[in-house]
Amino acid sequence: MSRGWWRLRAACGLAGPVAFTAAWTASTVRQVGYSIAEEHLSGLAAPDARDPEIMIAGFVALGACTVAFASALEDALGGRGRAGAGPLLVRIAGTATVAAGLLRRDRMLLHPPGATAGQSWHNHGHDLASLAIYATLIAAPLVLAGRLRDHPRLAGLRPAAISTSAASTALLLLFWSRAVEPWNGIVQRVAVSVPLAGMAVLAAELLRRERAEHQERTGREDRQAVRR
Repeated sequence: MSRGWWRLRAACGLAGPVAFTAAWTASTVRQVGYSIAEEHLSGLAAPDARDPEIMIAGFVALGACTVAFASALEDALGGRGRAGAGPLLVRIAGTATVAAGLLRRDRMLLHPPGATAGQSWHNHGHDLASLAIYATLIAAPLVLAGRLRDHPRLAGLRPAAISTSAASTALLLLFWSRAVEPWNGIVQRVAVSVPLAGMAVLAAELLRRERAEHQERTGREDRQAVRR
């Protein structure tokens, strides 16, 4: 039961990115006159989107799966006392993702023509949650890389973690600079997809190694039983 529960939480590291990517892809396809190049993902959850519930569900699913995966990662790295701050940052990212989905933007367009009203409290909350997500996208892989360096079985993932952080940083700086507008929407999607792919790779590797260790342990126990 304990092994099955851990594997379920670890598999959330695969399920979350798939659910979120499927949500924004489906929601984009269903919009009328929507520019994937110009508009951000958050706009797909706004009240004036065609099917905002799809994108809201994507945010919530990714956030919940990320929190679950963080707990499995913490266990794999030796528990709360030995895992370091990496799993905590992943957990913060998951919690902020749920908040970003529920605290929706006021409208799809960031700067709609003729708009004069200020932003609502939940729009401000969404912006704060998004900042927390972006910060952890950069910090979590770097912190995890430091912990993976000393892990006998997972040290090989350290270069991938560092590369994920570096790529996320470069893409987010490009996104915030608006240097490639009107293509910022595409830059954002790539910037979000890179760390999601990194989480999926880490989850897959944890599951693969756990399965191999379980088979090795089972085989050793069977050989010992035969000798008896």
